[in-house]
Amino acid sequence: EAEDEPAEGDPKYSFRPALMGSPWEFRLARDGLVWQRGRFQGRTGYDQIRRIRLAYRPATIQNHRFVTEIWPRTGFRLLIASTSWRSIMEQARQDAAYSDFVGELNRRLGAAGGNTKFIAGSPPVLFWAGVVVFVASALGLAALTVRALQAEERAAAALVGGFLALFLWQLGQFLRRNRPRRYRPDSIPRDLLPNA
Repeated sequence: EAEDEPAEGDPKYSFRPALMGSPWEFRLARDGLVWQRGRFQGRTGYDQIRRIRLAYRPATIQNHRFVTEIWPRTGFRLLIASTSWRSIMEQARQDAAYSDFVGELNRRLGAAGGNTKFIAGSPPVLFWAGVVVFVASALGLAALTVRALQAEERAAAALVGGFLALFLWQLGQFLRRNRPRRYRPDSIPRDLLPNA
């Protein structure tokens, strides 16, 4: 069997990162990750992947979106997303297919015995900057709500309070899922897979 010939049963995953353009197609071959986008294609041995990062990255239209970033020792960063553009107003969730593919990729990377770093969440500098903005914004909105209540502006207080609750829920979930940490390939953080 030729090295680049797909074997029956090789796990595959594809997604469309933009409405226009070719989809990304990935395949887990016996000895490496094979990818293709349009006429561009490549292959990276599992032991040649230096870092992998799992993250929660909601998008404008799809707020339940996860990504896996892969950095080979040579070449450019590869990105795998859990959603795929279907139309101008819709991104389709591919939860089960994404979770299965990413789980198997991690298993194979762990078995390859390379020096891959398994990272979860946002880079620490971005995460802590986000925490500072989150806390400052939450305190500011809470102060506005109290001030509106003191002025007996109940409608304004309700509006700002509702926005505060939504803000705490949405950004709080983002920060909780994206806290920086390392993980083992046999113990993927469940909060960074879409079916969690």
